[in-house]
Formats: sequence, C-alpha cells, structure tokens
Amino acid sequence: MTVSKENLHVALDRYFGFDKFKGNQEAIIKSVLNGNDTFVIMPTGGGKSLCYQLPALMLDGTALIISPLIALMKNQVDSIRGYSQDDEVAHFLNSSLTKAQMKQVKQDIMDGKTKLLFIAPETLTKEENIEFFKQVNISFVAVDEAHCISEWGHDFRPEYRRIRSMLDAIGEDIPVIALTATATPKVQSDIVKNLNMDDHNTFVSSFNRENLYYEVRPKGKKEQTIKQIIQIIKTIPNQSGIIYVQSRKSAEEIAQMLVVNDIKAAPYHAGLDAKTRSQTQDGFLMEDIDVIVATIAFGMGIDKPDVRFVIHYDIPKSIENYYQETGRAGRDGLEGRCIAFYAYKDILKLEKFLRDKPVAEREMGAQLMQEVMAYAETTACRRRFLLHYFGEDFNDEDCGKMCDNCRHPKEKVEVKDEMKLALETILDLDENYGIKTLIDFVTGNETKQIKDFRFNKRPLFGKGKGKDDTFWSSVFRQGILEDLVYKDIETYGLLKMTDKGHEFIKHPHSFMIPINHDFEAELAESNDAPVRTAVLDENLMGMLKDLRRKEAKRRDVPPFVIFQDPSLEDMATQYPITLDDMIQVQGVSKGKAKRYGRPFIELIANYVEENEIIRPTEFVVKQVANKSKVKVNIIQGIDRKMPLEDLAGSNSLSMEELLEELYAIVNSGTKVNIDYYIDENVDEYSREDILDYFREAKTDSVEEAYAELNEDDITREEIEIMRIKFLSDYAN
Repeated sequence: MTVSKENLHVALDRYFGFDKFKGNQEAIIKSVLNGNDTFVIMPTGGGKSLCYQLPALMLDGTALIISPLIALMKNQVDSIRGYSQDDEVAHFLNSSLTKAQMKQVKQDIMDGKTKLLFIAPETLTKEENIEFFKQVNISFVAVDEAHCISEWGHDFRPEYRRIRSMLDAIGEDIPVIALTATATPKVQSDIVKNLNMDDHNTFVSSFNRENLYYEVRPKGKKEQTIKQIIQIIKTIPNQSGIIYVQSRKSAEEIAQMLVVNDIKAAPYHAGLDAKTRSQTQDGFLMEDIDVIVATIAFGMGIDKPDVRFVIHYDIPKSIENYYQETGRAGRDGLEGRCIAFYAYKDILKLEKFLRDKPVAEREMGAQLMQEVMAYAETTACRRRFLLHYFGEDFNDEDCGKMCDNCRHPKEKVEVKDEMKLALETILDLDENYGIKTLIDFVTGNETKQIKDFRFNKRPLFGKGKGKDDTFWSSVFRQGILEDLVYKDIETYGLLKMTDKGHEFIKHPHSFMIPINHDFEAELAESNDAPVRTAVLDENLMGMLKDLRRKEAKRRDVPPFVIFQDPSLEDMATQYPITLDDMIQVQGVSKGKAKRYGRPFIELIANYVEENEIIRPTEFVVKQVANKSKVKVNIIQGIDRKMPLEDLAGSNSLSMEELLEELYAIVNSGTKVNIDYYIDENVDEYSREDILDYFREAKTDSVEEAYAELNEDDITREEIEIMRIKFLSDYAN
C-alpha cells in the first residue's frame, strides 16, 4: 500500500495534531506503509514511537509492538488512548492481566477495534498466543528497544533472539520495523542478522544531542561527592533530575542526604515493593518529587521531557548504558547537564562481578568497561568520543563548548614520533592485541603475558618507557579517533591498522594531542593543596569571647561550658545568623544552639549588618544524624545502669576509649546520668573537689585538672568521669 505525502500529513494532523514530522520520521513511516522491513536508529527524544504508531493507525489489521518493559507498555498504551476516543485502539498483553482481561483484549483484536498491541517477547512465546495470532490480520511487527537482541547491547534479553522464529510461526512475509536508541555498528549487524532483515531500509539519525552538556569529575570520598551533588542541585533548584547509582544501599543513603538538605528526593530500586516504585514514578512525573536516586532499572518507562540533569554517582558498565541514561535529560530541547563521577576503583568493583561469568561474557564485559574508562579519562571532545563510538563522524569545533574538555581545553603536545612508534608496535605484535597489552609492551612492563610470549625479546619492547601509561593510552586512543587504527569489536577490541595508519608510518606528520586525565593524581593533588577557608575575623572573635564571659557569669558556669574556643573561631569565620547556621558550627549541637546560641546569633547578625560583611556563600551540607551503633549501645547501657567496665568490654573498647566516647557524647549536647557508677567508684570527697575545680576552671582540660588535683590522691580516670558528669549537668 503506497500512501501519498499529502495523506501522511493529513493523518499526522488527524491522529496526533502535529503539522510536521521530525527528522527521518516521514521517510521511515513511508517505508513501513509500503511493507518494507525497516531498521531505525534514533536517539532518545527523537520521536521513535511515532514511526510505528502512525502507520499502525493507518493500516488495516493490528500491529504487534514487542517491548521489554511492562511499565513502558502501560505508558505507551495510555499515551495512544489519550489521542483517541476509543480505549480499544491500543492494548497490552502481559502477565499483569487477569484471564478475563486477556480474553477481552483478544476479543477487541478479533473485532478489528485494536490497532496496536504491546506485547513482551516472553508472552509471544506461548503456544496459545502464537495460535491466536495466526488467525489475526497482523499489519506489521515493531521490535522496540531492538538492541536487546545483541549480547553486545547494553540490555541483552535472550528472549529477544527468539523473535524471528516466533514471527515465522505466526505467518510469512510479516513486515518488521526494528527500533533502537543506541546501537554500535556491531549491535546493528547483530539486529539485522538475527531478525533476518536481508532486504531492508535503514534510517540512522544523528546521535548528537546538541543540548546536553557532558562532564566527568574525579570521585573522591563519599561525603565529598555527595556534597558536590547537593551543590549542583542547589544551583538549579526545583528542577527534575535523576542520579544513577549501582547499589540499593547508595540509592537509599543519597536520597536521605538530599531530603535532609531540603531537596525533594526519593530512592528507586528493585528492592522496593511494586506499589512504592509506582508511587515514586508517579511522584516524579507529577513533580511532587524533584530528584530520583535510582539503580539502572529506572527511567526506561519514563517519558518526562523536562529532566534538567542526569548525574552518575557510579560510572556505568558500558558507553551504551551511559548514552541511554544521559539521553533522559533535556528531551524538551532545553539544556540538560550530564555529570559523571569517575574513580578507577569503581571499574575494579565492576570487574569483580565479571569473575564468575563465562569467558566470552567476561571478555565482552571487560571490553565495554575499557571503553567507559577511555571516555572518562579522555581530554578530547567527549561528544566526538561518544559519536565515534556509535560510528558517526563529528568535528570538535561543532561541540560549541558543550563538554568539559572543550570548555576547559588542556594544552596539546606534539606526539608525531610517539604515534609512529605506537603504530609500529601494533604491527610488531601482528595486530593481535588490545590497548592494555600494547601499553605494557611499549613501556617495557614485563607482565606474565609479555614474558610467556617472549615479547620482551623483540626490538621495539620498552622503546617508549620514558613516558607513563596515561601518555601512551592517550596516543593509542587518539590514533583510534583519527582513524589511524580501528578497534575490532568481533575480536574483543584488538587494534588493527587502517590504510591511513600505514600511510602515517611512511610519511609521519605533526600530530598534536591533549594528554588524558589522570583522575587519581588530580584528586590527590587537590586533596594535598592547602584548604582555603574564610579568614578568622579577629575583631569579631574578641567580641564573642567577651559575650561568652558575660553569659558564663550570668549563668554561673565556666565559659568553656557555653562554647569552646574552636566553636567561637568557626563563628568568627562563618558568621552564623540563624539557628540553622549555628547548628553547622563546629562543636555546636542542636540542644546547645537552642540553649546558648540566641545572644551570639544576635551579636553576629548586628556585626554583619553594621560592617556590611559578605558572608561565605558556600553552604554547609547537613548530615544525616549519625547515631553510630556504639554510641547508641553506650547510651542504652547507661540507661540500664551497666558498670562502665562491662559497657566498654561489650563494645570492644578499652576503659580509656569508652570515656573518650562519653566525653564526645556529652560535648555534643546529650545528657547522660552516670551517678550510679560514680556513687560506687569515686570517693565522695574527690567528687566535690573535682566539681569545685571545674566550676572555676578556664578550660575543661584533664591535664590541667590533674596537675592541680593529683596531690589529693585523685586519679586521672576519676577526673575524666567527673568531667563527664559536670558537662552533662551544667552544659546540657
């Protein structure tokens, strides 16, 4: 059936209310309407679903849409029904339906009311369903998320490899349209071969998402990374975003930290029950939740156009995963930020999961992770790297500074001689090895493999040992980007020469490249750099000390009971002017802030106003209350009046360590009552002497107290015990 261009535009307006097609949509739809097998590669947000929805509505019969996710099916069915007056126009058939509902769906198909039927491949395999479809007029079959067919795809599903045989069982000559948002050349050939699409039309849209900004940051300690994430989110408040993590525990922890810092967030992972997951998903769509912290299961069934940022707290397992997940940002065409945190130790963690897999799967997984490492560490244009991975040419200049490497370019170095050596190395090892072995060879690293194959006896071995692994990795990677060599995916990433590479060896020319990031070194460097803090305001410090003295007299307690010096120094640096600010000051608990903070807050607020002081803008990340197990055990043990020696033993602490923990507990504002222990273990006269000392003392130093009191046969331990009582009774 051939359809005129005019008919197509009329149909587009009638069914969907659009006045024009995007990109290749029109040509793709014509191919389907003409009964041709059609292969569509179109990035997320490019309008893939219209390519099968419109022809399904226009053709006689029912189109089968094979889809991997039940959640995705429901959303798409709801979406199509939204454009139509009849709910029967679209159905899904999967395990979530009752027998009665399944019967009704099949009746609507037999009655010719249903134009699109969404079905999982697992449901299609059932004999009764294949028998049913033999009796039905099937207009065509759409295989959505077709990358699931390939073991090299990012979401391989074995059932997808059986689709062709199931279609053959239903009937001959049913046209097929296969659609995917991410497919490397290898995955593309797998899909075509498996679906037996010999004579087909292929439509490849550009993988370039111009509105997405790509950035990779070194991943340090958990607290530092979460602080950075909170800072990123606070710069674009009340916007939708997704944070991807590998573990359920991380999803829970990070979501909790965001909530504590006034960000509407929720975790999403397979450990939650279906109802909670559904509520979280709906909350995100309805904007009751701004940020979802998710394991990779989240997002495939979500069509939310205004996701402004996608953050990878953990680096993904493959470039396809990364591209698919970042593709959920900015579907409305406005800017989306894609920030990934990278640490080599995360790659090692992922490699551990591969250890028990079959050899082929292990090789494949390792190869995919090598690509992720290369992407993270490259200093070249990230957009060019991604597009090259998917077989698309791209010029750095066209990035428009929409990646961190183009926005902050690294200085380039001349590597003409080194590039020639790298290419000669590939030939010397018979084009039979991947980057890792080539780097070991050129740098003279005598690994077991190098020794076993006697590569260390070859003339080029160690010729490049004056440069490190990062340098040589940069050279080989740039060789790939410039098509001097190519990576043979079929053989798990062995490097092979191109004609252009052979030509370079004969006639070398200037070759300037930026050297890759060494994130481990960069992170160590930033950690070693002196920490820049705001400068202590000596004038304010003097005023705070005066106020502390007055407050101490008024309350008849020593000054240190109110706030210790480090706390005052922090106040004279951060200028806290609210109760919330005060709680962030070092050594000030909520209870202490409420009890003593008000006059200090008022003094600082007046001082800031009178002196027109610009307060430090860097906010302090609020921490989730850290009631460690040991602290809780100690407090509960004291409530049960356990002897302190037994309490120390049961928590694997020495008595000295237990008293340190107790001092920290009372110092942060928590009351404890150890009178039961004191009555048994501290002489009555010693008790009074020690309390009298602390009532007059300038500091709560145990050393100073011991120097003053030890002539009276008072022990250091007794002083520590009574200091805990004093601070608990007077400071809290």
